[in-house]
Amino acid sequence: MLIIPAIDLRDGLVVRLVQGERDQRVYSRDALKTARDWVSQGAGLIHLVDLNGAIQGVPKNLKIVKQIAQNIDIPVQFGGGLRSIGMIRKVLGFGVRRVVLGTRAIQDQAFLEKVSREFRGKVIVSIDVKNDILMTKGWKSSGRRIRTSEFAASLENNGFREVIYTDISKDGTLKGPSIRELKKLLKISTMKVIASGGVSCLQDLRRLKVLEKEGLTGVIVGKALYEGKFTLSAALKIGGTKKGEGVCI
Repeated sequence: MLIIPAIDLRDGLVVRLVQGERDQRVYSRDALKTARDWVSQGAGLIHLVDLNGAIQGVPKNLKIVKQIAQNIDIPVQFGGGLRSIGMIRKVLGFGVRRVVLGTRAIQDQAFLEKVSREFRGKVIVSIDVKNDILMTKGWKSSGRRIRTSEFAASLENNGFREVIYTDISKDGTLKGPSIRELKKLLKISTMKVIASGGVSCLQDLRRLKVLEKEGLTGVIVGKALYEGKFTLSAALKIGGTKKGEGVCI
């Protein structure tokens, strides 16, 4: 089970929000240093998000994204405002190993099919859920009310083999992950799942580790690491992966 540190960017700063919208806290003004710190502590993959881009529909922190992708020696996956084929190509050209799609992948079936064909293996979709309804546009809108099971089936039909699952109600709250919802997704889908949101302590990681045999491949951790609830090295021991292991992208 891969432990994946998150770096959320807003106006060039490393921040964390609660449920994607409130209580912003700034953790660093140097995102590259933050990324290098996670690498030095043993990270095998960095999860990088452009919060400005997620809301505005186009990435706003690309200079930093490029800087990180080209100056650390582990893979980076990046999302936030990637809503065109051209932008996906541009970001992959920076050296980003995998892009994370949300809004347009949910809203546009033709786009989803095209990126699946053209960028197979270099794209992962994030299922961001509130009360079992998919949210888009930086988690501000539900648009057409699409349920998790419906969208998961669509992803499988388009050849996706792994997804990110975030329970928005848990994100940044340190109230524990949504074990029950993760179990439901793993049961109804053959896709591998990366969990995100709510991790608060090492015991949460142990509970998630149990789901590895059901298809859980990784956990994205943000606030708990930044708040010092546990160290990345301690988390990696529970995850059971060493630097570079489990990064099949």
